[in-house]
Amino acid sequence: MKQIQGKVKKFCIENSLDYSVESRMLDLVSEVGEVSKEILLANDYGKTTLEKNDNIESELGDVFFSLIVLSNTLDVDLEKMLDIVLEKYTKRLINGSIGSEND
Repeated sequence: MKQIQGKVKKFCIENSLDYSVESRMLDLVSEVGEVSKEILLANDYGKTTLEKNDNIESELGDVFFSLIVLSNTLDVDLEKMLDIVLEKYTKRLINGSIGSEND
């Protein structure tokens, strides 16, 4: 994951993509909304079975990029945070549910 974060950081530096943390957060939320839109379109608003398509994959790529950029902006080590989250979820599952009601 550090390699991926470094790759994205280099891309942003080379392309002068230096924006505020607030802009990064809004971009991430916007991209998640675009994934939602593509899923709704792909299953006709729940009327048909969802079939993955190139638009959904592309929008998920945008979400992934935006999350990495936001994390880099905040100097967050995503691999470390993933390990912490997996440990938290493991403890929750031992208590019967992955939900936060077990915290």
